[in-house]
Amino acid sequence: MTPIYWLIVFVVLIAIEIATLALTTIWFAGGAFMGFLLSLFGLSTGVQLAGFVLISFLMLFLTRPFAMRCIKHTEKTNADSLIGREARVTVEIDNEKDTGTAVVNGQEWTARAEHDGDIYPAGTMTEIRKIQGVKLIVSAKKETKKER
Repeated sequence: MTPIYWLIVFVVLIAIEIATLALTTIWFAGGAFMGFLLSLFGLSTGVQLAGFVLISFLMLFLTRPFAMRCIKHTEKTNADSLIGREARVTVEIDNEKDTGTAVVNGQEWTARAEHDGDIYPAGTMTEIRKIQGVKLIVSAKKETKKER
């Protein structure tokens, strides 16, 4: 392959990496650069491709774990802190009717039952199981037994 093809592949992979910032193509861009260097020395296409594959996978397996430790992927939001807390139903929660709201910390949320058959009338205290998008997924509040 001529060096210009390797440069095109390199530039395209770098552009994709810049656009996504997902650490998905940077490793292969390194391999394309190696292919470019090998093509400058006039080595065969098979050697260039082998260099591309070898360097790409070496970079992927040797540097990716380090890079992933240095980059934060997800940040917990304040909404995550609501899981396990109580929510008071303000509008009956019925998944079949697609209705339901609940109040947590003075804020009203759209709410759905964890299990489709469950219906919670207004005033019921529920427990937040998870958050899907902007909806609380709730279930019946677990009663704690008092020991005497």
